[in-house]
Amino acid sequence: MIDMPQIQSIRRMHQDGYTVTEIAKTLKLSRPTVRKYVEIDDFNQPVPQEEKRPSKLDPYKEIVMGWLEEDKKVWKKQRHTAQRVYDRLKTETDYDGSYSLVQRFMKEMKAKSGSTGYLDLVWEPAAVQVDFGQADLYIYGVLTRMHYLVVTFPYSNVGLAQLFKGENAECVCAGLKSIFEYAGGVPRRAVFDNGAGIGKKICDEIRLTELFARFQLHYNFEVALCNLDSGNEKGCVENKVGTLRRNLFVPVPDIHDVKTYNEMLLIECMNRAYTVHYRKGERSINLFEEDCYAMSPLPEKPFDCVRYQEYRTDKYGNVVVGKHHRYSTSSAMATQKVMVRFSADEVSIYSLDGALVATHDRLYGERPQESIDPAASLRLLIKRPGGWLNSNVRMSLPESLKHYIDAQDKDMRKECLATLAEATETTDFTTAVQACWNVYQRVGYIKRSDVSIYAERLWDYGEIDYEDPVDLGEYDQVFASMKAVS
Repeated sequence: MIDMPQIQSIRRMHQDGYTVTEIAKTLKLSRPTVRKYVEIDDFNQPVPQEEKRPSKLDPYKEIVMGWLEEDKKVWKKQRHTAQRVYDRLKTETDYDGSYSLVQRFMKEMKAKSGSTGYLDLVWEPAAVQVDFGQADLYIYGVLTRMHYLVVTFPYSNVGLAQLFKGENAECVCAGLKSIFEYAGGVPRRAVFDNGAGIGKKICDEIRLTELFARFQLHYNFEVALCNLDSGNEKGCVENKVGTLRRNLFVPVPDIHDVKTYNEMLLIECMNRAYTVHYRKGERSINLFEEDCYAMSPLPEKPFDCVRYQEYRTDKYGNVVVGKHHRYSTSSAMATQKVMVRFSADEVSIYSLDGALVATHDRLYGERPQESIDPAASLRLLIKRPGGWLNSNVRMSLPESLKHYIDAQDKDMRKECLATLAEATETTDFTTAVQACWNVYQRVGYIKRSDVSIYAERLWDYGEIDYEDPVDLGEYDQVFASMKAVS
């Protein structure tokens, strides 16, 4: 192989009229070499190609290809890895090559199948990606696995989150509504995971749940669902789900009220928007202004993110939802048809004429659970005070109040329950119990007029805490002097 200067000398001497023999003698090269470079008319560099060498794996590649073809029929998490292919070759054939040969071949096959690499998508302002993540939180001291809805604006890379106990359509709609209202507008297009609580994509047809279909019509935005096994179509939100988990839920938060925490969560998410966009070199908060400018205005009327379904209560007056969750009404409602209103965090039960019967915190999870509304049992318990000791009303009271009513005779017990029921009807059960307990703590017994007044004050103004104790000593001295004069 001769170098480039020698080739240039050959070509130059030939142009000057030297023969092949003269050039070969002068440059001390063979005549075939000189003739070769004289006759070449294309000096373009060819595309470099890896030299193919025989491999010990060559005789077995057809077998491996058959295994990979069968993999297409099974769940992706149960397909052959390079290690599994190597192990099978060693045990089922006489292959004596190395693991690295198998590993390289598997990488080649993966590349040919098109399963590597992602399309670099361009996102316009006011387009969003939506997905759920999971995180543990302490709620009233109990470690609870929660779900957080994340809405990411890929143009600005701003992500906003809301916390829920589940991932159903009610949670999605409630989360989107809060985020739309916080942002002050409605995104023009939203991309969801296939089957993320709002519906499913079957072939090219999108089938939305009725609640989410109404929500979409109300806010008037375009909906797209990702294809199966195509998380890269919403990679921005999947990255944001992980980022928010690491930054907002570590260490594990300890909260009491989810609604208040969700309000704070939006602020915390927006505080993270002051970082510089990973590609555009500008603060995300500035780019988010363009997102907001491109959004559609909010509708005049807010959307009520609920759905209704008719049920028939069991012989105890309970509504059983999904075989696992029981919600109480009252014994008087036993075996009757009722209308149940589902929101993200509440279940309300109505009679068919529209009267509210009971309201419960919504239950989630696969294990059997029940939610008891003690107020619904009060009136029946007044008529049947013999069931007091095993009633859910008794189980809902503070220990001191419970023991006080335990000690009363039948008539006085009915009076206590009637007092509690009367206060419940003008306020709610929790307020009525608090009023009864406070009156009992102060005077040692339950008086209907005192409980009624106290309950209404709690209902209107909340608990009044006097920070500075009132000193009535001066009044005592005045009264004492007035008595002495008289």
